[in-house]
Amino acid sequence: MIAIIDYDAGNIRSVEKACRYLGEEPVITREASEIEKADHVILPGVGAFGDCMDHLRKYGLIDVIKDVTAKEIPFLGICLGLQLLYPASEESPGAEGLSILQGTITRIPDYPGLKVPNIGWNSCELMNDGRLFKGIADQPFFYFVHSYFLTAADKSTVRAQIEYGGTRIDASVEAGNTFACQFHPEKSGETGLAVLKNFLEV
Repeated sequence: MIAIIDYDAGNIRSVEKACRYLGEEPVITREASEIEKADHVILPGVGAFGDCMDHLRKYGLIDVIKDVTAKEIPFLGICLGLQLLYPASEESPGAEGLSILQGTITRIPDYPGLKVPNIGWNSCELMNDGRLFKGIADQPFFYFVHSYFLTAADKSTVRAQIEYGGTRIDASVEAGNTFACQFHPEKSGETGLAVLKNFLEV
């Protein structure tokens, strides 16, 4: 069973639709018991870091997410779902993240001719043999929507990066069976579906 965590964040239905397109029957849930028995768990997210951490806390989801990742159940954070895995974000001073992975989340710096947020397609440089990118050629394009970005503390976890203006952004990470991507695979056409398929085959 695939559990998609429901914590009142955006983009949950498009992730569900993509999983169904791949022939799966995902369950959208905030029940800890369902999440714990899932074979794969997905944490989508669109919104503000602090608000979404408040929602995870409100629904009692923080401990179950930490339990799932500690047990090496395949886990995928998407967009804000990536950022929430880290200790904090410049977007929401004082808000504590999940601290499952280590790194910093900061605002994309202003750069001449580029807009923040970064909205649109970016090509990724793949590295470190990421399992999400099995069978995908280097420099694939994925769809991004974000104003804040990850700099991972452990560069060996980084599986994809993009360049946005003068900023190098860690766009996908992998640590054990915990995966995360800043881009939206569910909105990235056939290549994005291939990423989701690779995750679901872990």
